[in-house]
Amino acid sequence: MSGVNIQGLSIRFGHNEVIKGLDLQVVEGEFLVLLGPSGCGKSTLLHSIAGLIDVSAGRIEIGGQDMTDAEPSERGIGMVFQSYALYPTMTVEKNMSFGLRVAGMPKAEIARRVDKAAQMLQLGALLDRKPAQLSGGQRQRVAIGRALVREAGVFLFDEPLSNLDAKLRAELRRELKLLHQTLGSTMVYVTHDQVEAMTLASRIVVMKSGVIQQIGTPSEVYERPANLFVAGFLGAPAINLVPARVEADGQSVTGVLPLRLPAGKAQAGQNIVLGIRPEHLHLQDDGRWRASVQLVEPMGNHQVVWLKLGEQTFSVLVHDARRVVAGDTLGFDIDESLLSVFDAATEQRLQ
Repeated sequence: MSGVNIQGLSIRFGHNEVIKGLDLQVVEGEFLVLLGPSGCGKSTLLHSIAGLIDVSAGRIEIGGQDMTDAEPSERGIGMVFQSYALYPTMTVEKNMSFGLRVAGMPKAEIARRVDKAAQMLQLGALLDRKPAQLSGGQRQRVAIGRALVREAGVFLFDEPLSNLDAKLRAELRRELKLLHQTLGSTMVYVTHDQVEAMTLASRIVVMKSGVIQQIGTPSEVYERPANLFVAGFLGAPAINLVPARVEADGQSVTGVLPLRLPAGKAQAGQNIVLGIRPEHLHLQDDGRWRASVQLVEPMGNHQVVWLKLGEQTFSVLVHDARRVVAGDTLGFDIDESLLSVFDAATEQRLQ
């Protein structure tokens, strides 16, 4: 396996700078997920690592070697695309082995690699079938197997599950995580799906407009988002964002949720935004605040309760069996120790 080191990477298409002076270190053996909305540059970054896109400036090292200008075949990578890109007239075995056969690898070694990948991906009984005889999930397994047989130093995944239905996505997500645990290979994975990112990643790189917003473990980026963009992008339901103002003492906060901040976290007169995850609000009969119930969304093992306090709407996760209906007036508290506080002007985290 290999690590990837990216230094000062810039990529332009005409006058449009898609990646802007980006630095990123992918550690050997980690599962790194590039997460962000469509158009943020995550797939462009992945394709530049693969050698499918020319860089405008910067350096890409793979396994300690400068691969900035190397051909894709020289980079020691295996790639899985969003589309399966299988040859329709070839069997599963032929699709998986095609690249190895073109490279002139001995037949015995090809057979060993294909058999090993087929067993990992539960494709052993399907090797003689053609793509038209396979389900979507099976076709994507073949595409993953085609990358695995290369026994590459780095595996790159470009939204490989986005064409599958929810059930298949969940199944293959689990299989990919188990595969990483088995192989211990370096994997870089692109997605806009926060569930995929949170469940798969060793670390998450959150991107916006070609710029990295935050890098951290799933718990770090979820619990301590670096800015309002990261806070709002991760979480379902989304984090509750509440505008407020810090009073003259530097700690008292006025707004729909008056409370006190720890000393030194904000400046007197500063406009701030409080970030409260839905699971950090708690319905209490004697709660500090009272709000009316706008909507209740039953989710099977929990409910999402939407509250209205003044002009502010809050989402609350409720895991007990209490019956809540629209129109109720309920008390609630918040876990103030888990608050995120952002500067309203810069949108950066204060606490």
